[in-house]
Amino acid sequence: MLIRRLGAAFTAVLTAAGCGAPTVRVEPPEVDEATARTCAAFVASLPDTLMDAERATVRPESELTAAWGDPPIGVRCGVPRPSALAPDSVLQEVNGVPWLPLPADDPTMYVAVGHTAYVELTVPPTHGPPAAALTTLSAAVEEHIPALPEGEL
Repeated sequence: MLIRRLGAAFTAVLTAAGCGAPTVRVEPPEVDEATARTCAAFVASLPDTLMDAERATVRPESELTAAWGDPPIGVRCGVPRPSALAPDSVLQEVNGVPWLPLPADDPTMYVAVGHTAYVELTVPPTHGPPAAALTTLSAAVEEHIPALPEGEL
């Protein structure tokens, strides 16, 4: 089920050799107005390069999504609370931001939790360990997405 969801959220549509950045299909989540404003500021703050991959053009155009490289490293802000998130979930904390790795045994997706908007990061294994992406996104989450009260995820 998770693999199907990943495939629906991120799909490489076109990679134009020598014609600029690749175009990647990333389905934006449905969010309320306040979350849209928060996520737009978060996504706008993300760098042009992530894990040595250049930022891609995202379709449909959305202030809630971003992608880099081919295969794409993808970000979606404002995703629903992960169904796998439970009180006993093992989280990875990166610079004060808790991330839920999915699947737990061999993650390719991480969801930032504990903030007013959940942020989904997908890092294909071909890009290597996700530490640099998690560090970069953690700084942006801390700066742009308010934390939930202590103990809430």
